[in-house]
Amino acid sequence: MKKFLLLTAAALLAAGMGFAQSASLTDPDPNVIGNDSAEQSLKNVLIDNFEREGSWTVSMSLDAGVVTARLIDGGPMGKEDEREIVEGEDDVGENNHCFGTKVEFFRRGINSIYIRPVRPIAIEGVTKTVSVWIAGRNTKHNLTLLVQDYFGHSFELYMGTLTFSGWRKVTVAVPPSPDGVHGIVQSSAFHGDKPGLKITGFRIDCDPETAIGSYYVYFDALHAITDVYDVENRDADDIIDNW
Repeated sequence: MKKFLLLTAAALLAAGMGFAQSASLTDPDPNVIGNDSAEQSLKNVLIDNFEREGSWTVSMSLDAGVVTARLIDGGPMGKEDEREIVEGEDDVGENNHCFGTKVEFFRRGINSIYIRPVRPIAIEGVTKTVSVWIAGRNTKHNLTLLVQDYFGHSFELYMGTLTFSGWRKVTVAVPPSPDGVHGIVQSSAFHGDKPGLKITGFRIDCDPETAIGSYYVYFDALHAITDVYDVENRDADDIIDNW
């Protein structure tokens, strides 16, 4: 009996370790996020490559510092490995810039920097993950993704700290709604047809100890992995509920 219990405990421990290794918080698997059926069609969609001047704005509290932004030549070499990108890649033209933000702090304090698109960016389908390449200059500042759901409700998704050098691809999972009413709702059969998720920007919450002098941060290659099964499998003669 003792031998059986020991073998059972060892099997459960091994299964738990295997789950912990596969369910990485830093690299979420879009195949299992909110997946309650086998009917999925996941696509890696290019949201923005930061190649259009004036398409993003920056802001912060006027008494905390001055923030400016511009397109900068360059970008992460790692994004060249993302050749599985199929949606939107052919429409961006040149791909040799990134979006640079410069902050000049007046003094140390609890400050936030907002990086927003000129208008919210809608993502077709049901978004599983959102990723962006970022160079955060190895600071203790924290990055948060700002989104709106199907009903226009605002949510914040924590993407992590910027304590790394050089470029890094940062990814966040979009948690599914448990009942279609609470949480981030991305689709509804009762309210017509429209994109389920909109990106409204990023927020960098500055660490008070290191919010001093000049601070630079760079963004590039904003992507989403989205499930477009319902969009792709809509009958050609089906009527769209948007009137």
